[in-house]
Amino acid sequence: MKSLKCIFFLFFFSLASQAFAQSSSDLRRQKEALTREIESLNRSLNQTANNKNLSLKEIRALNAQIRLREKKINVINSEVKLLDNQISDNTNTVRSLQSQLNKLKKEYAAMVLFAFRNQSAYNKLMFIFAAENFNQSYKRLKYLQQFSEYRKKQARYIEGTQKDLNVKIVELDRNKQEKNNLLSDQQKEKKTLGIQKNSKSKVLTSLTTQEKKLKQELTQKQKESARLNRAIQNAINREIEEARRRAEAEAKAELAKAKAENRAAPDARPVASGSSILSATPESAKLSSDFLGSRGNLPWPVSNGMVIEDFGNHTIGRNVTVENNGVDIKTAPGSQVRAVFAGEVAAVQNISGSYAVLIRHGEYFTVYSNLKSVTVSRGQKVTLKQSIGVVITDPVDGTTEVHFEVRKGATPLNPSSWLSN
Repeated sequence: MKSLKCIFFLFFFSLASQAFAQSSSDLRRQKEALTREIESLNRSLNQTANNKNLSLKEIRALNAQIRLREKKINVINSEVKLLDNQISDNTNTVRSLQSQLNKLKKEYAAMVLFAFRNQSAYNKLMFIFAAENFNQSYKRLKYLQQFSEYRKKQARYIEGTQKDLNVKIVELDRNKQEKNNLLSDQQKEKKTLGIQKNSKSKVLTSLTTQEKKLKQELTQKQKESARLNRAIQNAINREIEEARRRAEAEAKAELAKAKAENRAAPDARPVASGSSILSATPESAKLSSDFLGSRGNLPWPVSNGMVIEDFGNHTIGRNVTVENNGVDIKTAPGSQVRAVFAGEVAAVQNISGSYAVLIRHGEYFTVYSNLKSVTVSRGQKVTLKQSIGVVITDPVDGTTEVHFEVRKGATPLNPSSWLSN
C-alpha cells in the first residue's frame, strides 16, 4: 500500500510538472515575441530620432516601447511566480521522497534482518513441516516465496525512489537558477524602462520649445482623423437608412400581397431603429452573431505588425489630447491589408491622398485606412483574410502604418479585445 501511495504521489507531480512546463513555455514565447517587438521599435525609434522634424512619431514610438517593456516585465513577474510555485512543489516532493525513501530503507532493513535470522534451509524446512496440515504447509511455503519476492520489489522501489529523488533535486536546482536569471533580467528591464521614461521626458521637454510646430502637427493629425470619422459615420448612416427603407418596403409589399389575396393583413411589426436595423434579416443577424462570437480570435489586418498606438485618448506634451478610435499598427513596407472577417464592402473613401475601406459584418463594421491602393469596391462580398489593398509608406520617414477600427453601428470599440493575441 505504501508503495502504491508512492507511485500515485510521483504520478501526480509528474502531471504538475507537465502543466508547469506548458505554462512556462507559453510565457517564454510571449516574452520572446515582446523582445522582438521591442527590438523592432528600437530600430524604428533610432531612425525617427535622427529626423528632428518627426518629434510626434518619436513620442509615439517611445510610448509603444515603454508599453511593451512594461508588458514584458509583467510576463517576467508571471514566470517568477510560476517558478516560485514549482520550487515550492519540488521542495515538497523532495521532502516527501526523502521521507518515503527512509521508510522504505527501514522496512527493507527489517526484512533483511528477518531473512538473516532465518537464512538456513533447516529453519525454513522446520517452519514448513511444523504446520498442522498440508494446506497450512502449502501456505507457509507460499509465504516464504512471496516474502522473498516482496523483498526484491522493495529493493527495486528503493532504487527507483532514489533515482526520482535525484531527478527532483536536479530539477529544483535548475528552477532556482532560472529564477535567479529571470530576476536579473527583470532588473535590466526595469533599468532600461527607467532610461526610456527619462528619454520620453527629455523629448517632451524639448517639445515645449517647439510647441507651435507640435500643435500644427497634431492639428493636421486631428483633421485627418475627423475626416475619416465623418466619412465612416456617413457611410454607416447610409447603410442604416438603406436597411430601414428595405424593411419598410418589405412590410408594404407584404401588406399589399395580403390585400390582393383577400386575407387578413399580418400584424404590423415596428421597424427597428438605429444600428439594430442592420441585423433585421436572418442573414445579417447570423453575420452579427458570428462576428460577435469571434471576439478575441479575429486575425490581424496584416500578417505581421505591432500596435504603435492604442485605442482611446492619449496625452501628448502637457495639455494636448489626441483621440484614437482604433489602433495604429506598424508593419513592413508593401504589406497587404486583409479583411479580418467575411462581409460586404460598405464604402471605399479617399482621405487626404490615402484610401479607407469600410466592411460591414451585419451590425458590426471594420475600418482599414492609410492604404496606398485598394482591390475592392463598394457592394463587393469579401471573405476571411481576403486582400483588400496595400498599406501606404510615409515618403518622409519610411514608416508603414495601417489604422484599424471595429465598430458596432457607429460606436467605436477597442480592436485589441477583438484581435487574437
